[in-house]
Amino acid sequence: MPEQVSGYIATFHTHLSALLTCQSLTACGAAARMMPVPRKLSASCGTCVSYQADSPLLEQMDTDVERVFAVDGDSYTLLLENE
Repeated sequence: MPEQVSGYIATFHTHLSALLTCQSLTACGAAARMMPVPRKLSASCGTCVSYQADSPLLEQMDTDVERVFAVDGDSYTLLLENE
């Protein structure tokens, strides 16, 4: 059976942190891209990383990550909070 690929969104306190995380996720094989934060979520810098992976890859997050969510349609489940 093939691995389940899921969608995630990570928000950040800074744009640099978002960029570093996007590069880290891409380097480990995740399909990642930077984009504006969806209106339902808030973030200090307004930039998030949306990515597809078979797990949340929390170890790839920069230390300045704000939150990580699992995405299911228009629903978001909080997986990590770093205030």
